[in-house]
Amino acid sequence: MSNMDIALKDMMTIEGAVGAAVVDYGSGMALGMLGSSKALDLQTAAAGNTEVVRAKLRTIDQLGLKEEIEDILITLTGQYHVIRPLTGRKSKGLFLYLALDRNRANLALARHRLKSIEEELEV
Repeated sequence: MSNMDIALKDMMTIEGAVGAAVVDYGSGMALGMLGSSKALDLQTAAAGNTEVVRAKLRTIDQLGLKEEIEDILITLTGQYHVIRPLTGRKSKGLFLYLALDRNRANLALARHRLKSIEEELEV
């Protein structure tokens, strides 16, 4: 089992998780996906969230900020979507994407778990 498969499985064990993906924001393609919801098209989510990451990186650059994105949180009425760009040398250009059921998720705990998963993942 690859590190990516392990990371996806770990992401899906987070309370409230409905979908997880590892995405290449150069291409917008999901390299790996795992989901429990038929209603969530992870391929579409991967492509759409690529635009979010690129736009934020562009904005940071335009503002001249010497900052890295730790995570991006999108709060919907029924879900949380958490995007976490990977910072490892080998995994630059990738991000973790996690969709959570807002009624079942603990956001602070989910963000903490995602950080741990990112640290263990070497793609």
